[in-house]
Amino acid sequence: PLSTELESSSRRTALRHAAAGGTLLAAPAFVRSQAKRQAAKVSVGRIPWAAGNSPMTQFMINNSLFEKRAAEFGYDLTVDWREYPTALPMVEAIVGNNLDMGMWGNTPIIRAISAKLPISLMVVGEGHLRFVIATRQGSAIRTLQDLQGKTVGTLLGGDPYNAFSQMLRHELGSANPRDHGIKVVNTPTLAQAAQVPTGTDATCAIYPAFLAAESTGSVAIMNSFGYTESYYQGPLGKGAGILLPSVKKSAFYPDGYYLHRSFWLAHNALIDKHPNLVVAFLMAQQEAVAALTAMESGAVSQLVKDYWKLDPVAGGKVVKDDVLFARGWSWPTENDALAVLETSKYLVDNKVIPQPLAWSQVKGAFERTAPLVRQAYDRLGSKPAAAEFLRTDAADLRGRPVWDMQQWAERS
Repeated sequence: PLSTELESSSRRTALRHAAAGGTLLAAPAFVRSQAKRQAAKVSVGRIPWAAGNSPMTQFMINNSLFEKRAAEFGYDLTVDWREYPTALPMVEAIVGNNLDMGMWGNTPIIRAISAKLPISLMVVGEGHLRFVIATRQGSAIRTLQDLQGKTVGTLLGGDPYNAFSQMLRHELGSANPRDHGIKVVNTPTLAQAAQVPTGTDATCAIYPAFLAAESTGSVAIMNSFGYTESYYQGPLGKGAGILLPSVKKSAFYPDGYYLHRSFWLAHNALIDKHPNLVVAFLMAQQEAVAALTAMESGAVSQLVKDYWKLDPVAGGKVVKDDVLFARGWSWPTENDALAVLETSKYLVDNKVIPQPLAWSQVKGAFERTAPLVRQAYDRLGSKPAAAEFLRTDAADLRGRPVWDMQQWAERS
């Protein structure tokens, strides 16, 4: 069974009635409303070593936002926050009916949809994460072309590998490392990849972990946004901030070579039995995003300094990259969903799944939650105007919100 455990309202009422000496019916309205509350426990998985979800969930925890929003729906909620290094153990917990909610990247989401696991996507958990090609100070690797014939470490079956393959596709002409004589080895933790372990010439690492590893000698040559990093030296010049022309060939530009989005999801059993708890979570999450967007980025990063191990200057860079804080909202759009569809095609190339997802499968993953997302959006006083979803001058791809799914374009 799911970890959500609701007590019988009638049993609670009877116990409180007895404790009050039979005077409950004469009690003030506030006391009567308290007696009607349902006790609930919901388990929520988070990855505090990743990007935007980390300070966002920490802010929710520090301010009991989920519990407070649940109280508006008559719940006395206990949240069992669980920390995971990656999404894989969360998948196992969902399969074992031992987790109610979690945040996953594209790869585990696609595999879950393909396997018909009983999960539904809710809102964006983080996005536009910067993946960097890292090597060691003094290395002869200064461009992506220099990786040919080398050994590269990355998280196989995860977003770092997907981002790496798309950099190869547009810079070298093929997404398959073998076509370039590149041997890929698995680096199972984000911190390990950032430190460019012995036996690898380079790695594809996430930005928060890379910044923490710079003091150990890690350097970077380029990133998934399509720009050079400080250790780059090649035909375009030397140093960071040079736009790589090949990124403009990507279907995901201006997001970059790779359309990174991670989504919050929930077990369908929770959604079907207690939809108001889902609405409460969505409202609490957006409340946290709005509050953190209004804060100075360095201060936001210090909420999770124990995880990121970054000072306000370095941590602020991670916060500024994240799509949550660039937008100021987390509502999923058509192009956010497109990240799932397109990445599924890459996973076929890499033999992770037998065939790409159909657009109907991606949309189906939102069907249960779309009305709940709209309800949360409507209940919040401060929210983006409709025009914000359709902006084309932003640094991220957007589109019609999930509750307008019937107007999304047909795709194959």
